[in-house]
Amino acid sequence: MNLANKLTLTRIILVPVFLFFLLTKIKYGIYIAVTIFVVAASTDGLDGYIARSRNQITKFGKLIDPLADKLLISAALIALVEMGKISTWIAVIIIGREFAITGLRVIAASEGKVISASPLGKIKTISQIIAIVSILLNNFPFSLINFPFGTIAMGIAVTFTVLSGIDYFYRNINLIEIKRE
Repeated sequence: MNLANKLTLTRIILVPVFLFFLLTKIKYGIYIAVTIFVVAASTDGLDGYIARSRNQITKFGKLIDPLADKLLISAALIALVEMGKISTWIAVIIIGREFAITGLRVIAASEGKVISASPLGKIKTISQIIAIVSILLNNFPFSLINFPFGTIAMGIAVTFTVLSGIDYFYRNINLIEIKRE
């Protein structure tokens, strides 16, 4: 197993550790959870860079990397809903988009095609990470000046989530058969 795949598996392993510190009443648990989340999220770009730069792209990596990303973001969103920090509809839109794009990628793969990440998809991921971290930290430091950065960041994340989903389907509409009966 190459380094890139090990980083991806580490991201998956960190998900329950992140949730443990986030959802238990351990002193400074939220800060430990945020640190774990940021470390796990940063492995996403790092594993891809390593795989490409060392020419170590594998089928396993192509399969597990996007699943690891979805697991980390989905776990964080579901926990935020449970904690009462975001509305359920936000999590449903973001997670629903991930299911839809995964389905599109499965269709593409069945036809021997690969749908790579788009620039909007990358912006979506970064905006989601920023929004989640901000909300986990109760909008700190922006709460000191009474600026709703976390709320705005989540709005931006939802917007890019929807726009990137539309973009993926628009660019790959030829993969979907739509027959009238």
